[in-house]
Amino acid sequence: MKLYVLEKGIVLTGKSWEIKQKLKEFQLKYEFVSDWIHDIHSSKKERVLTRIK
Repeated sequence: MKLYVLEKGIVLTGKSWEIKQKLKEFQLKYEFVSDWIHDIHSSKKERVLTRIK
């Protein structure tokens, strides 16, 4: 599974069960995806595109 962090969103690629598992994992910390994106960009403002395995 690949997770790309963009300026105004995220892109999840992989099998459906992997994406669901990753979203459930982040659901424990963030209520909305927008909160997750805001937290990522507030800590790392210089990066435009990030790949997370």
